[in-house]
Amino acid sequence: MSKKAFIFPGQGSQYVGMAKDLFENSVEAKEMIKTAEDAIGISLSHIMFNGPEESLKQTDVTQPAIFLHSVVLGSIIRTLEPDMVAGHSLGEYSALVASKSIQFYDAVSLVRLRGSAMLQAGIEQKGTMAAVVGLSAEILEEICSEASSEGIVQCANFNSPGQIVISGSVAGVRKAMELSKSNGAKLVKELIVSGAFHSPLMESAKENLKIKLDLTPFYDAKIPVYANVTAKPVFKSDEIKDLLHRQLDKPVRWEETINNMISDGADEFYEIGPGKVLQGLVKRINPDVKIFGIDKFSDVERYL
Repeated sequence: MSKKAFIFPGQGSQYVGMAKDLFENSVEAKEMIKTAEDAIGISLSHIMFNGPEESLKQTDVTQPAIFLHSVVLGSIIRTLEPDMVAGHSLGEYSALVASKSIQFYDAVSLVRLRGSAMLQAGIEQKGTMAAVVGLSAEILEEICSEASSEGIVQCANFNSPGQIVISGSVAGVRKAMELSKSNGAKLVKELIVSGAFHSPLMESAKENLKIKLDLTPFYDAKIPVYANVTAKPVFKSDEIKDLLHRQLDKPVRWEETINNMISDGADEFYEIGPGKVLQGLVKRINPDVKIFGIDKFSDVERYL
């Protein structure tokens, strides 16, 4: 029997004007956006709708903005229900709201703190990230191990076959970039980021997040949530909370996550949120599954 999977995007999918049409066309969306602004104490919608882009790119704004856009979409969909969910990094929080593991109001506060803590960690310990295309995970892990003599560096996102992001200290990442080029990588590109996400340089953010996680009520998930850290389904609230804590300095196992969802019966994937990043990744992971995007009000109208 066909199973549907909702997948939720992470940082980098934001754009100026995001969720504006949802706010203008849905009373429920407008109320959720206002509730989120009350929870975090900033005029998030103004930056989402109008920019400037530089403000929207700030990690402590980007994360709640993408989360809010995604969760609003997921909440106003009425006639389409997922059998399983997953989210890329930040997107895991949107997935957890969809699975009823955390309440929206609590989650938006957590996401705001997560973004702020990650931004601060990036200020305290300068780091960077780079995309590497055309090398296997095994070779790139060996390269990171060798480059670690120059500084911290590790694989951060296993996105799709041959597309991996590395993260760590500036010296460590740049050494790994050199080694990747000499080992035949098709593309090696340093990313413009505010910190070395999913690396040990996020330790201070991890500890700040743990304090907030411990104070936030979680519930057992109603449907399977495939966790970034393990790429496996999780249901129990305590385990979900622990995985969110560990997620900040562990790799996102996205390719493995999608393959596991397919193995468990998913043959229709719906990216719920801004942009098309995850649609592209799923197509590269398995071109045989169906993949759809729900980003704007016009996309969601058929499911109201």
